[in-house]
Amino acid sequence: QVQLVESGGGLVQAGGSLRLSCAASVAISDANTMAWFRQFPGKSRDLIARIDIWDRTYVADSVDGRFTISKDNPKNTIYLQMEALEAGDTGAYYCHMFKNGQNYWGQGTQVTVSS
Repeated sequence: QVQLVESGGGLVQAGGSLRLSCAASVAISDANTMAWFRQFPGKSRDLIARIDIWDRTYVADSVDGRFTISKDNPKNTIYLQMEALEAGDTGAYYCHMFKNGQNYWGQGTQVTVSS
């Protein structure tokens, strides 16, 4: 069974940094895409950043220049480096993998930014 386990969330002051990690129980080197989504209370999950099988990246406008996605294939792990955090970045962050036509989600990790 495929598992995605996020870590690295927590409480940080505005202007601070966090790095989220997502460890997969299967190889990610052949995953079509690995991504991070963010969800605010009562809202749907929004795509924040994505990296594909060729290491091409996409970052949402709202976090462009502050967030960076990367992956380490040998460790089957992706990361989301978050800089200059704002109160508006507070939310639940979810790891996502699209592989072999299937979607997989992690359980999420909470990020809270205090102003």
